[in-house]
Amino acid sequence: MSATTTMAPKFSVLTTPCRLCFKAAKWLPVIFIVTVVVWSYYAYVIQLNIGTIANIIEKCFYLIAYHVLLGLFLWAYWQTIFTDIGTVPKQFRLPPTELDRYESAETEEVRRDVLERFIQKQSLPVYNRTMTGDIRYCDKCVQIKPDRCHHCSVCGVCVLKLDHHCPWVNNCVAFTNYKFFILFLGYALLYCLFIGATTLQYFIKFWKVREKNELGEEGKFHILFVFFVSIMFAISLVSLFGYHIFLVVKNRSTLESFRAPIFRLNHAWLQDKDGFSLGAFNNFVEVFGDNKKLWFLPVASSLGDGVSYPVRGQQPPSTTTATTSPVQSYGSTQTRKCQRAADARVTGSSAETQLTPHTCVGQASATSGRVRHHSGLGDGVTYPQRCVDEDTDDLLGARQRWAEDEEENELVCTGYANNHTHALEEVVVQGNHTNPV
Repeated sequence: MSATTTMAPKFSVLTTPCRLCFKAAKWLPVIFIVTVVVWSYYAYVIQLNIGTIANIIEKCFYLIAYHVLLGLFLWAYWQTIFTDIGTVPKQFRLPPTELDRYESAETEEVRRDVLERFIQKQSLPVYNRTMTGDIRYCDKCVQIKPDRCHHCSVCGVCVLKLDHHCPWVNNCVAFTNYKFFILFLGYALLYCLFIGATTLQYFIKFWKVREKNELGEEGKFHILFVFFVSIMFAISLVSLFGYHIFLVVKNRSTLESFRAPIFRLNHAWLQDKDGFSLGAFNNFVEVFGDNKKLWFLPVASSLGDGVSYPVRGQQPPSTTTATTSPVQSYGSTQTRKCQRAADARVTGSSAETQLTPHTCVGQASATSGRVRHHSGLGDGVTYPQRCVDEDTDDLLGARQRWAEDEEENELVCTGYANNHTHALEEVVVQGNHTNPV
């Protein structure tokens, strides 16, 4: 016992410096980016604008535009780094009793039943499943994963709507800071393009012999190097920024683009990479918010709580009825609607609408013979019918009765002709035989 008590402190002392070194090493990419930005500030402001440019108007314009871009870029970068990635709510964590049942289960079916019962009991908005149709459960965090939530091996926790872990910001890019990350990439691209465009003419002057005295050796080096560095970073940022804009328009994360989420489709669990897509504009609003004034400012304006998301034409597995709404809401107050909708009345006492997995993201009601359909959407099988008025209905009914009478007459005539022909055949057959009497 004494050996164990003496070994424990040594083990903790040895591991603590390693953990601190590991945490410090993760900040090296961030320190590199900050160093490059500080040097670019010196090269552009001090060497180019103050030491080289003689035109006051040009100098003022360059300095004002540069500092605006630099401020927005650093603001978005700060928000991306230091915004909390968020935690999974407590209701997704299994209580001790349910955890004991889950861990003591002998078969996978029993474990699945424990998780299914827990979801129904807590009314958790869980739509995604695994490839085998099981509930997504994290053994390390001992909790059920909400939709679009994944476990980050670097941070060691489950992250809401995890996109990826970015070493350049030393943080997970997820639900809480995804907007900041997009703005960080956009403003970084504008920052590099602005520096490259404004230093191009002075970079060309560097190669002319007659300008050697005008630009000092130190100024030549900084202008030359800042031009190359800005162009190099701009080229790399174009592809990364364009790719994430594509993900925003499609309402996907980087993980979902490589491994599509699994939904309940046609009575089976299948992958659907567009399951969360609500249309390009709605997808953009989901990330950047519905306040246009805050779209391009690094302030929190994203819609939702990071746990429940509007799902295109999906319903919970436990409640798959034809008249319930297939849309998850943004909390209790924010809901998403289709931009275009058309009401279609269907005659009859009761009408039901069959919602397929790719039905419009909206609500379909089938009460009092009314069915709500949405224009431009649907499954290609069911379509809204135009309600006719009484006069047209009488005319169509008369035409239908005439057609039915004609069909009945044709059937009667055809049956009579067939029977008559059959009777003649019987007569002819009987005529060929002799009477035994």
